[in-house]
Amino acid sequence: MKIKILFSLIILLASILRVWQLDKIPPSLNWDEVNLGVNGYSILKTGQDEWGQSFPLSFRAYGDYKLPGYVYFNVPSIAVLGLNEWGVRLPSALLGVGLVVLLFLILKELSDIKTALWGAFLTATLPWAVILSRIALEAQLALFLTTAAFYSFLLGLRHGNFLIISGLLFGLTIFSYNSSRVVTPLLILSLSLIFWKELTSIKKVAVLSISIFLIFFAIALPNALLQDSSARYRWIAILDEGAVTKINELRGSSALPLMLTPLAYNKVAYFIPEVIKNYLSHFDPDFLFLNGGSNYQFSIPGSGLIYPVLIPFLILGLWTVLKIREKWQLFAVTWLLISIIPAAITRDSPHALRSLMIIPPLIIISSLGIEWIIRVQKVWQTIIVIALLLSLYIFWQNYTGDYIKNYSWSWQYGYKQVVDFIKANYNEYDQIVVTKKYGEPHEFILFYWPWDSQIYRNDLNLIRFHQSDWYWVDRFDKFYFVNDWQIPRLEDGRWKLESGGEVPVKGRTLLITSPDNFPNGWKIIKIINFLDNKPAFNIVEHQN
Repeated sequence: MKIKILFSLIILLASILRVWQLDKIPPSLNWDEVNLGVNGYSILKTGQDEWGQSFPLSFRAYGDYKLPGYVYFNVPSIAVLGLNEWGVRLPSALLGVGLVVLLFLILKELSDIKTALWGAFLTATLPWAVILSRIALEAQLALFLTTAAFYSFLLGLRHGNFLIISGLLFGLTIFSYNSSRVVTPLLILSLSLIFWKELTSIKKVAVLSISIFLIFFAIALPNALLQDSSARYRWIAILDEGAVTKINELRGSSALPLMLTPLAYNKVAYFIPEVIKNYLSHFDPDFLFLNGGSNYQFSIPGSGLIYPVLIPFLILGLWTVLKIREKWQLFAVTWLLISIIPAAITRDSPHALRSLMIIPPLIIISSLGIEWIIRVQKVWQTIIVIALLLSLYIFWQNYTGDYIKNYSWSWQYGYKQVVDFIKANYNEYDQIVVTKKYGEPHEFILFYWPWDSQIYRNDLNLIRFHQSDWYWVDRFDKFYFVNDWQIPRLEDGRWKLESGGEVPVKGRTLLITSPDNFPNGWKIIKIINFLDNKPAFNIVEHQN
């Protein structure tokens, strides 16, 4: 009875941390969340994405080709709750609560009920898990599916048919997040090698499970090579144009003999050290325990991704694994090491999102460390609970307080307020011009209106074009979207569109622009501020 009460309290805490004010924390939807919602809404209403493709397995989006998992997963919540923050983010929050349950079940299966409770408590309160559960993320679905696949695998070792479910879940990860296309095959290979003896006793079911996964992988492979994964990787690859330029500069300035220069300075010689540096950066204490990464959507300045109080228990857990060396413990360490690979082979490391798969093994190892020290001295149980709750309080105060106020700009805050104003005053203007400074403004209009996706696709005024591996929108309906630097300061200046042509400013025109960036003679009618009271948008008008 006591165990059930404690588990229920942990689930309640996890739910509060993930669902409370989900529409306001984080302070705004970013453009990726909005795009997931727009396409989910379009699928719901028309069975097609925003580009008119029927039930695609890859969503073109902005040219980054999002995988379909989360888009389809959020369709039911959009149907029930509408196209809004709750409709888009609630699935991720529920997956976050589900992860707490899964890690409890995994540790209960592998260890004992006390260790399982510690695993659930850590998952419920870990900043890394909490932050990413409150954002609509493809990676969140992949994390849940991967963990569920591992739990099904463990059950399958005792009851063979669960291996089929494991193969299915692993297969679904391939359509959920690009990093899974690296992580999942390596995890399956590791499981096969570590548990080879157990699998040979249920050979037929194991082969069927692998076959199911390979079917998913084969279906995804053409798109992965030619479209979605390759398109995304071009944006985040280590060996981008800047890297190639740097290699050429090093060759040009090298004092080595001409024949040796290409051997010293080439793509391989550049790539390998960068990958090693990126990989090791994910073990930097500043990243893990103090400040997180440099992307302020996935980590909170002044708060680590893991509480510093867990450091000794991580060390103790690793020591326990190396001492006892049970197969599942060795796999947990293997999982941890594999999880960092996608982040290591891309730019912007260390990266809290691309290394998200590290959370389950970290929880498992930390739980082992906590349970070991409690067995030695029970008084530590109370001390650890108090320390973790105090750490949670400090993190939560920062996350819901100063972070929301000071970093709303990193969330493209203000677009909802802009669309609300436009919608209320739509009929008063002949044309509406919006700056592209903060991202893709057309997508926020489609989302917050919400705009009928079929009407949008068939709009005769729609201007969409491909440039620099990205799909841009310059116009639809009576909206024009212009680069910030192309808004003239002179009243009779020329308004250029990125796709060519010009905005014919005529009649009554509304301009939504960055602060103080508008032609002389235009009248400011509203200022929209970030939450730190610094201006985000000026809304101005002009009558010709």
